Amino acid sequence: MHSATRLLAFAAGLSAASVFAQADLSEAFLPMFQPLPASVPAPDNEITAAKVDLGRMLYYENRISAGQKLSCNTCHQLDKYGQDNLPFSPGHEGKLGGRSSPTTYNAALHLAQFWDGREPTVEAQAKGPVLNPVEMGMPSADVVVKVLKSMPGYVEAFKAAFPGEADPVTYDNFGKAVGAFERGLLTPSKWDKFLKGDKNALSAEEKKGFATFAKTGCVTCHNGAPVGGMMYQKLGLVKPWPGLKDNGRADVTKNDGEKAFFKVPSLRNITETGPYLHDGSVKTLDEMVKKMAEYQLGKTLTDEEAASIVTFLKALKGDIPADYIKEPKLPESTADTPKA
Repeated sequence: MHSATRLLAFAAGLSAASVFAQADLSEAFLPMFQPLPASVPAPDNEITAAKVDLGRMLYYENRISAGQKLSCNTCHQLDKYGQDNLPFSPGHEGKLGGRSSPTTYNAALHLAQFWDGREPTVEAQAKGPVLNPVEMGMPSADVVVKVLKSMPGYVEAFKAAFPGEADPVTYDNFGKAVGAFERGLLTPSKWDKFLKGDKNALSAEEKKGFATFAKTGCVTCHNGAPVGGMMYQKLGLVKPWPGLKDNGRADVTKNDGEKAFFKVPSLRNITETGPYLHDGSVKTLDEMVKKMAEYQLGKTLTDEEAASIVTFLKALKGDIPADYIKEPKLPESTADTPKA
């Protein structure tokens, strides 16, 4: 059976186990995945060194929060795989958001941003939390711009990042700079080496874990270069998720048919980004794997099967780009810098 035929048969509803039994691992399922690219370009945001350098500064900048204590890195900590390991992140005045902070690593590859997909790009996403009263709490985009313009170091950095613009310090350019930086937050792992042809990059146990992952049906939603993040799916697809109150994507689209739909999370670095789900309600990866099998696929995994899948998921842990994320020296405040 040709590999494409096998995949079509799987998609048509045949048993994943029966398909897998007829197929070589790499031939049957690996075409559903791609290694991480070297970069994630944007059609309307040219990536330059000056723009990335500015975006890095802004990512670590506390002075664009109402209390001057919060930055993007507060909730999306780059030395902790892009999040803070909390169910809900405390924002302005300690207020808690309604959803868990997703990782910023590899996020530029996703079809959209936030759990509900309400923003299309990392550039658009970057502008939201700064003005959210529960997150960074700034009263308006104009105030953010006023703060940045008060510091000569930022004025010069914006000029370098957006040459030729009469007034480069704008809120849209803030988003473009942060987005340019986030497009470099990629974490290649041994999985990428394996996908590129190094069949020894994964251990026998990790290969077995991928086989279990594939046969169980996890590949239906978790595929592509990010191993997820490429589609929306209903939480509780085959069995109602207990206690679910979040409407998910329906709050964005106003379509009741999308209640309980969320962006499928990427599984890259998943061992490092718990607790899990939009509400951080699942504490361990073993439990998450079993729940996904039960509520999304209608299957009950044994402890051995769940452990095997987790062994594969560990191979998706990549390397943090230490030099790229190193905290930069930020421009100095002036007497005119507002304390919003």
